[in-house]
Amino acid sequence: MKNTKDAGDETEAKVLSELIANGYSVSVPFGDNDKYDLVVDTGKCLYRVQCKTAWQNKEETIRFNTHSQTTKGGEYHEHTYHGEIDAFLVRYPETETLYWIGIGDATEQKMELRFEGKIDHPSINWAREYEFTGEVS
Repeated sequence: MKNTKDAGDETEAKVLSELIANGYSVSVPFGDNDKYDLVVDTGKCLYRVQCKTAWQNKEETIRFNTHSQTTKGGEYHEHTYHGEIDAFLVRYPETETLYWIGIGDATEQKMELRFEGKIDHPSINWAREYEFTGEVS
């Protein structure tokens, strides 16, 4: 089983590859001090992107963290990405599907994407609506 750092590195590499394959110029910030993993250049806009790996939460949903977790001086800290990034690009390793979630749509701690459901409610985040099809927005 991979540790979280290895899983994150694999997600970042696959996201980077997919963005380049779709014709985007992608920059990688130097060091590990930025809140974003990649900068995506569309030719008109720059997007600060945080890459995340999703896991299956329930049979019909996947989940990913929308906050960072660090330990400093023996104390645990959580920070949201609001104001620090423009979007999450989330990889679900089971299907190798990517999801583009603008920061305005992201929740504060964890976010679920639902594949199926018997009800349609405005608070449900349908996976199909966020699936990355090569279009950055």
